[in-house]
Amino acid sequence: MAVAVWHVPSANSHVRANSVSTSCYYKPNCFASLPHRAIANRFHSADTKMDHSAAAEMRSDFLQLLRSRRTAEVPLSVESAQPVKEPLYQETRTPTYSEAMESCPKREIPNFKELLQEENFYLTTEAGEQGRLPVLLLKLKQGTLERRPAVVFLHSTHKNKEWLRPLLEAYASRNYIAIAIDSRYHGERAKNLTTYQDALVSSWKHGDTMPFIFDTIWDLIKLADHLTERLDIDPSRIGITGESLGGMHAWLGAAADTRYSVVAPVIGVQGFRWAIEHDMWQARVDSLKRVFEEARVDLGKSAIDKEVVEKVWDRIAPGLASHFDAPYTVPAIALRPLLILNGEKDPRCPLAGLKLPESRVGKEYEKANSAENFKLVAEPGIGHQMTPLMVKQASEWFDQHLKP
Repeated sequence: MAVAVWHVPSANSHVRANSVSTSCYYKPNCFASLPHRAIANRFHSADTKMDHSAAAEMRSDFLQLLRSRRTAEVPLSVESAQPVKEPLYQETRTPTYSEAMESCPKREIPNFKELLQEENFYLTTEAGEQGRLPVLLLKLKQGTLERRPAVVFLHSTHKNKEWLRPLLEAYASRNYIAIAIDSRYHGERAKNLTTYQDALVSSWKHGDTMPFIFDTIWDLIKLADHLTERLDIDPSRIGITGESLGGMHAWLGAAADTRYSVVAPVIGVQGFRWAIEHDMWQARVDSLKRVFEEARVDLGKSAIDKEVVEKVWDRIAPGLASHFDAPYTVPAIALRPLLILNGEKDPRCPLAGLKLPESRVGKEYEKANSAENFKLVAEPGIGHQMTPLMVKQASEWFDQHLKP
């Protein structure tokens, strides 16, 4: 579809999680109470584009929202951990194989297993049980210390960081430092098969957490704090990607933090407001059905409708269908290299819902004469599925822009 630009942010251009002042987001659902058009006009009038000041304002507002539902802030700390032998999948059938991940380009190294170095550790991103972020890092051993590019990989719903190991190993073989985390209420942060769904319902009932996307974005900001301080990682060459829920994390994590310098979300970017307005929300809602059913009952509705959908998003992820939706957050990634990979027939990420964000971000890259650094690729005939072609395209994108 469209094409896009590349810009290496200055050392001072990122926003750290501890540098945010208080504002309206300390009042629960402050933006949710504003009319959608008022929000849109504030951040993007119909005849203007997303400039750097608007992107910075969006990031500031987003960080204030993230802080509004945090437990006590604590210093970032690192605690060593052991490899997870039996990772928890919140699925009735444990997945065992991914053709797409196994197809990832890998350099043939005869003694690869001997050269592969694995780190397991926890980062403390805030107080409380969910503030303990499990991290898996793979890299090749080196005789001398050298700063290398890194890529952060984010798993899909109900999976975990261990599921991503084929990708981590493939990238490590090509001299990347490859990192995966367990998102909130997943993997080591889950206790049983319903932990994530329970958290979504609790967020609807109590409005004190944001388990759908936003809480993990906080973790990604803290992860960037750690990665940029490591002596083995080049802080100007950190990429981020993910599948489905992980693609949403990659998209919004990069929008929130410019230290993620190359971005490739897979089957994750979508227009939440567009889906509501065009009655195309059903597939996304079906993937999280339990919380929407709870909301339907609480709201006295006989069926889930667009009002229920909007109220759930406003409660569990304030601004997701307005101020922090794709038309405002995708342009905030410019001018970093951005590759959006979706399926042409994906009902959870309808392609028509990306026309506005694609147009807005494309103008930013074109103005900077860097149109080749933005691409939105919709694989023909593909629904909500990560394919070998998508894995190959993302791999080539990182090789082109991070140059391991």
